[in-house]
Amino acid sequence: MISIVRRGLLVLLALLPMLGNAAATPSAHDLVDRTTKELLSDLAANKEQYKTNPGAFYDALNRIVGPVVDADGISKSIMTVKYSRSASPEQIQRFQENFKRSLMQFYGNALLEYNNQGIIVSPEKPEGADRTSVEMQVKGTNGAVYPVSYTLVKIGGEWKVRNVIINGINIGKLFRDQFADAMQRNGNNLDQTINNWAGEVAKAKEKAPEAAPQ
Repeated sequence: MISIVRRGLLVLLALLPMLGNAAATPSAHDLVDRTTKELLSDLAANKEQYKTNPGAFYDALNRIVGPVVDADGISKSIMTVKYSRSASPEQIQRFQENFKRSLMQFYGNALLEYNNQGIIVSPEKPEGADRTSVEMQVKGTNGAVYPVSYTLVKIGGEWKVRNVIINGINIGKLFRDQFADAMQRNGNNLDQTINNWAGEVAKAKEKAPEAAPQ
């Protein structure tokens, strides 16, 4: 009897780290809610510094937002199978870095002008096994409310953001179309398209000015 109890205790002790990890893994809703609050809190505390030191702001964005984004999945989705299957690991990695940097810069500038008029993450809803969405409403200075929908996928047991739809604008599709257009204009030169991606993001953002809260 004592040996059975002892073995039971050993099994429980072995499971505790796993249970702890399971408890520490947030739901998709909690991940979006927590990341949004952390980002806005950091922005409120450091906005004036960030306005004079954009590099520090982009570093903060990457630190807070970077870990919850499926950069690899997003990059390959934008490049599509047509181009990603012929790209080298170095090219895909370089595109990921250029994509993250340009996106942080252009949307980071909009965040610096945002005065936190109001962001509400919708109540949690049942999650899919490996794919779900989280809704949010962002209030602009003009009083308009902008709906935001995050698509998340589960990777290694953790939720990661794969796409976002802002005020009806599917950002993933917008960038996929922009990438395909750039490849056509560049004569299917992948390196040229990757190296000039910051300019492509700027063009894409001009095509959807209504997507960004003002």
